[in-house]
Amino acid sequence: MYKAKAERMEDKIKTFSQFGDAGHGGITRYSLSPEAHMARDEFVKRMKAIGAEIETDDLACIYATLPGTDPNAKRIIMQSHCDSVKNGGNYDGIYGVMTAMEVLEVVAENKIEHKHPLTAAIVTNEEGSLYPPAMMVSGIIANDYLPPELAKNFKYDDMMASKAMEEHEGSAKTFGEALAASKYKGDKANRLSPDKYCAMIEAHIEQGPILEDNGNEVGAVQCVLGMFNYSLIFKGFAAHAGTFPMNKRHDALYAASTALCYMHDEIDKLGHPELVYTTGEIYAHPCVHTVIPDEVEFSLDVRHEDPKVLEAVMDILKDMATKTWKGCTMELRENWKRDTVYWNKDLVRFVEESMEEAGLKWQKINSGAGHDAQFFSYMIPTTMIFIRSEKGLSHCEPEHSSVSDCTAGATAAVNAILKADAFFD
Repeated sequence: MYKAKAERMEDKIKTFSQFGDAGHGGITRYSLSPEAHMARDEFVKRMKAIGAEIETDDLACIYATLPGTDPNAKRIIMQSHCDSVKNGGNYDGIYGVMTAMEVLEVVAENKIEHKHPLTAAIVTNEEGSLYPPAMMVSGIIANDYLPPELAKNFKYDDMMASKAMEEHEGSAKTFGEALAASKYKGDKANRLSPDKYCAMIEAHIEQGPILEDNGNEVGAVQCVLGMFNYSLIFKGFAAHAGTFPMNKRHDALYAASTALCYMHDEIDKLGHPELVYTTGEIYAHPCVHTVIPDEVEFSLDVRHEDPKVLEAVMDILKDMATKTWKGCTMELRENWKRDTVYWNKDLVRFVEESMEEAGLKWQKINSGAGHDAQFFSYMIPTTMIFIRSEKGLSHCEPEHSSVSDCTAGATAAVNAILKADAFFD
């Protein structure tokens, strides 16, 4: 049983929090920004210091590898991302990078013999905060292995043309231009692929309150929940706000608000407390204070492990589309959906055994959020490790995980990696 070093983990947390420091406890570190390049430089410096070999691919992903004893063995990889959302925290994404680094540092420090080359990697543009969509680069790399309904959203040429959502210091207009300007753009032959890699573990903060509520430090992730995202569109007609009688209006915003409340009541009646659903976007047209809205659209994001539960929610939406809402029609538009992705059972077992043997407080847990590992799992055996998020907060500056929990996750990771090293051919 090998243990990660709390002092070393704390130093990494403090160091990486400087790159993109927003001045009030968190960071803004967009992918391929000057701030992200600072984090990448630090990663490379530290990995070279322990003898790791550095490679980069054509999408600016960085791979730091400690050679194994078998020159013909495939690599085992731990990866995550160093980019953040705007005004994000110091743990989302980068914790997985720091854990991957810690695994290699423990192996190098203790001169642990291992058959497979061990790789720590930074994957470009997971958040998609400046250049959408999220999980862009893993979607490109894994594209040939993804289900068609997912693959179509991550075509290389489309991703290169992705436009910056805002102006940012040192940013390019498109992702392709930012990539071309990056010193970390390398060779396509260096991409992660099934012919060179045999297993993957990604460590991440939970981003929710389940571990904390249960008094546990770490979680052995079983799957990424299935989900769908639809838009509900309500159409009435516009008229003057001051002159058109109330009883003759077909107000699309009133219709949408009525339908939203109805939808919540009906979904809650299904009685699945683990089911989560969210309306995070709403658009009103013409969005003028003196005009009755003629069209309103809101999003619905629904997540659950069981496809039958998702189907039950879908039945509610389909039924709603047959009704008239305050004189307005309703249409459904599918934006995207994904099936539940279950992790490799052997890797999950190695993680669980490692947590138990280390004496950690742990539990089985599912991921409601998407991660790069989700796409890579279509290519190679994959799993994830979660650590506790204080108050369940993430994607915000108060996001925090203790040094102790960060170290616990890294301890589980290094021992799970060594079990995988002994298991895979």
